[in-house]
Amino acid sequence: MPNELRPFHLAVPVHDLAVARKFYGEILGCEEGRSTKQWVDFDFYGHQFVAHLKEGMEANPHINLVDGKKIPVPHFGVVLDWTDWEKLRDRLVEHEMKFVVEPYLRFEGQAGEQGTFFLSDFSGNALEFKTFKNINQLFTK
Repeated sequence: MPNELRPFHLAVPVHDLAVARKFYGEILGCEEGRSTKQWVDFDFYGHQFVAHLKEGMEANPHINLVDGKKIPVPHFGVVLDWTDWEKLRDRLVEHEMKFVVEPYLRFEGQAGEQGTFFLSDFSGNALEFKTFKNINQLFTK
C-alpha cells in the first residue's frame, strides 16, 4: 500500500440536490463544500465527492452475484477503520436506511477478513463501506 494516499475526486448524477444534501450531509455526515444550482461538493471521508443534478434521472443498477449476494454495479465507497465502520452502520440503522446488502463479515478467519455493507443514495447510486481486521491485507490475494 502506498505510504501516502491521495484523495480521489468522484462526480455522480443525482435527481435532486436537496435530497443529495440530506443523504450525504445529514445521514452520512459529510461536510458540504462549494456548490451551485447544478452541483454540490462533499468531503467524503477526505475525498472530493460531487453530486451533479441530472433531471429526469432514473436508477437502473446492474447486479452481480458475489458471495451469493446481489451486488450493485457500479458502486463506490470507502474503507474505514473498524470503529468508524460500526458507528456508520449504527447511524444508518438509526436513520432507518435500507441496506442493499446488510452488514456482514467476509472471509472470516481468512486473509483479507473484512466487514462490508451496501446501500444506495436516494438517486440510486450504490455505495459500499468496508473495514478490515488488518488494513495491510487490503490487496491480499
